[in-house]
Amino acid sequence: MKLLVLSSYVNVLLVFIPLGIIFGALHMSPYLVFSINFLAIIPLAALLGFVTEDLAKHVGQTLGGLLNATFGNAVELIVAIVALSKGEILIVQASMLGSILSNILLVLGCCFFAGGMKFQEQTFSNIVAQTMSSLMALATASLLIPAAFRATLDTTEHGLDEPRILAVSRGTAIVLLMIYVLYLVFQLKTHAALFEEIESGEEEPAELSVPICLVALTIITLAISVCADYLVDSIDSIVISTGLSKTFIGLIVLPIVGNAAEHVTAVMVAMKNKMELAIGVALGSSMQIALFLTPFLVILGWIMNQPMTLFFSTFETAVLFVSVFITNAQIQDGISNWLEGAMLLGTYMIIAIAFFYYPADL
Repeated sequence: MKLLVLSSYVNVLLVFIPLGIIFGALHMSPYLVFSINFLAIIPLAALLGFVTEDLAKHVGQTLGGLLNATFGNAVELIVAIVALSKGEILIVQASMLGSILSNILLVLGCCFFAGGMKFQEQTFSNIVAQTMSSLMALATASLLIPAAFRATLDTTEHGLDEPRILAVSRGTAIVLLMIYVLYLVFQLKTHAALFEEIESGEEEPAELSVPICLVALTIITLAISVCADYLVDSIDSIVISTGLSKTFIGLIVLPIVGNAAEHVTAVMVAMKNKMELAIGVALGSSMQIALFLTPFLVILGWIMNQPMTLFFSTFETAVLFVSVFITNAQIQDGISNWLEGAMLLGTYMIIAIAFFYYPADL
C-alpha cells in the first residue's frame, strides 16, 4: 500500500476520492461534484498506469504489450462506458475525439517543445511513427466516411437516416477492430524488432506481486467507475448553467483526467532524449483510442441498445483531419525541435478556443 501511495507525486490528490463520492451521494452542487471527482480520477489514473506496468513485467513482453494496450486508456474507457450507459452519446464521442487530439497535439507538442528546449534536435524512428500515423489516417477516414454518407442522404427521409448510419458505423467498427488486431500482430510478432526500443523502456524488476496487482486493479477500476458516475451525472447541470457545450467538456476537459499521468511521463521521457518512447506514448495512445476504444464503444452501444455511431459533425471531422495532417507533416522526417512542438501546441489552442464557443447541446 505504501509503495502505491508513494508511486507518484499526484497521489496527494487521493484525498479527493472519498470527498468526491460523499459529495456525489449527497447531491451537492454540480460544480463541486464535478470538480472534486475530476481531481479524484487523476491520481487513480496514475495508480492504474503504475500497477499495469508492474503487472506487465511479470508476464513478458508480448502479453505485457497487450496489457498496456488494454489498460493504457482504461480511464477514458470507463468514463465513456458510464456516459454511454446513461445515453450521453455526445459526451462519449467528444471524449474519444478529445483524447485523440490531446495526444497527437498537446502531448506530442509538449514532448517536442520540452525536449527541443534542452536539445537542438531530437531524432526518432520515422518508420514506426509513420506506421502509427498511417493507422491514424485510416481512423480519420472511418469518421469522414459516415459523415459524408449522412450528408448524401435525402433529408426528407429522416426516419431512415439513423438505421442506415448505425449500420454503416457498426460495420466500420468491426473492420477497425480487425485492423487493430492485425496491428498487434504486426507490433508484437512479425515486426517486433521495429518496436523494441519503444517496448523496452527502463528495465526494472517488478515491485508488486501478481495477486497484489490484480487486487489493486480491481479496486482502482471500481473507484474510477464510481467517481466517473458522479462526474458524468453533474455534466448536464453544468451545461445548462454555464452555456458550455457537452462537446467542449468532453473534448477538452475530460481528456485531461485520463491522460494527465501519461502526459507527464511522455514529457519527462522526451527531456531525457528518449523520443522513441515519447512517440510511442503519444501516437500509440491515440491509435489505440481510434482503432480500438471508439469502435469497441460502437459495438458496446449496439449491445446496450444505445445509438452510438461513428457519425461526427462536419466541424469535428474537419478538426481531426487537419490535426492528423499537421502531425504527419511534423514527424515524417524523424527529427523534432521546439518550434515544431510550438506549432502542434498552437493548433491545439486554436481548436480549444473554437470548441469553447461551440453552441451548447442542450
